[in-house]
Amino acid sequence: MRNHLVPFFGDMGLSQITPGSVQDYRIFRLQDDPDFKPPSRSTMHHEVVTLRQVLKLSIRHGWLAALPDLSEPYRASAKVTHRAWFSPEEYKRLYTATRANIKRAEGKAWHHSAQQLHDLILFMANTGLRPDEVNRLEYRDVSIVDDEGTGETILEIEVRGKRGTGYCKSMTGAVMPFKRMVARNDPMQTDLLFPADHKKQFNRILAEIELKIDREGNRRSLYSLRHSYISFRLLEGADIYQIAKNCRTSVEMIERHYAVHLKNSIDASAINARKGRL
Repeated sequence: MRNHLVPFFGDMGLSQITPGSVQDYRIFRLQDDPDFKPPSRSTMHHEVVTLRQVLKLSIRHGWLAALPDLSEPYRASAKVTHRAWFSPEEYKRLYTATRANIKRAEGKAWHHSAQQLHDLILFMANTGLRPDEVNRLEYRDVSIVDDEGTGETILEIEVRGKRGTGYCKSMTGAVMPFKRMVARNDPMQTDLLFPADHKKQFNRILAEIELKIDREGNRRSLYSLRHSYISFRLLEGADIYQIAKNCRTSVEMIERHYAVHLKNSIDASAINARKGRL
């Protein structure tokens, strides 16, 4: 509001904020400073949402009679983007590099941090948790169980994140990293699994093995490990509804952002069915 909305709308009365003036604001933001990159679609969306909240407050106080139409005129369909992820081969390169990073760190002050990063990568890629969910995890939120359905040993995780409290069942690959962390850290039940921020170390390794940018120009981050988990499950033919439930998201979001990986969930026999000739 301070940087963009107030400088443009500050001298206007509430009734002067019309669909036309909001469109003028969009044009103003695109031409505001030629030395800087224009704001993205999502940035503009957030700014208009903020303006809408101000106008809603005005309606509640009786300062404005009705909310003007703030939608974009002539809006084109948003581009379907595939989120940055690691292919199985790239994921193998990543955890191989972090394992080698542990060996390089032996006897140095950052040895423990290198071990934690390696286990963080394996943990996230086998659970599909968001980075903020991982940052909130305490040891008491994680249990090692024998799953009746698969007969495998997995982790059951009580997740606290942007969607409130939910639950996650991991892949078997998350069990060993968790056991290593317990043995290495000797934690209290209320201790965080990952109390330190490993973003810089993670980005350094991505740069070393040339995996920071994917083929579409997207920058990879720790969030890409969640995208990789979902992509791996889709490529293995897992049920999309169960994936959405385990990742605390919607089927619609998965279909929108991970459609490139849905080929194994398409039933060719149903698509290519032919009626018998009479």
